[in-house]
Amino acid sequence: MHQVTGSCYCGNVNVSIELPRDPLEYSPRACDCDFCRKHGASYFSDPNGILCLTVRNRKLLHGYRQGSGTAEMLVCTNCGVLIGGMFKTDIGEFAAINTKIVDGGITFGETQTASPKLLGVEEKTERWRRLWFRNVSITFTEA
Repeated sequence: MHQVTGSCYCGNVNVSIELPRDPLEYSPRACDCDFCRKHGASYFSDPNGILCLTVRNRKLLHGYRQGSGTAEMLVCTNCGVLIGGMFKTDIGEFAAINTKIVDGGITFGETQTASPKLLGVEEKTERWRRLWFRNVSITFTEA
């Protein structure tokens, strides 16, 4: 497993990720919706990886829904950094992480454009279940 860490700018949200493959083997997806483009975001995930989010102050983590409103974009309201996207189901949570929050020294493969706005809700959720982290945990260390 390859260990990847990252955080928002102020450190309120930290991520610890275990990837089964070298980060260079992942081609981040740059969503072409207005929200993601304005954040300069590109996302990586692996359904066989492990994602752990640790949040110091729950009140500073905002979930923003746009487009179809199906996924929740996680933003630190203290520093404004887009952490990633999350999709909650009755069988668990799925998530993808913004490459921009990853600590220095990690290099990913070439970024590819993705157009989820062209997909229907069922197509989106099927894609997320197939591609996003399945083993997701969130720990809040204070109120």
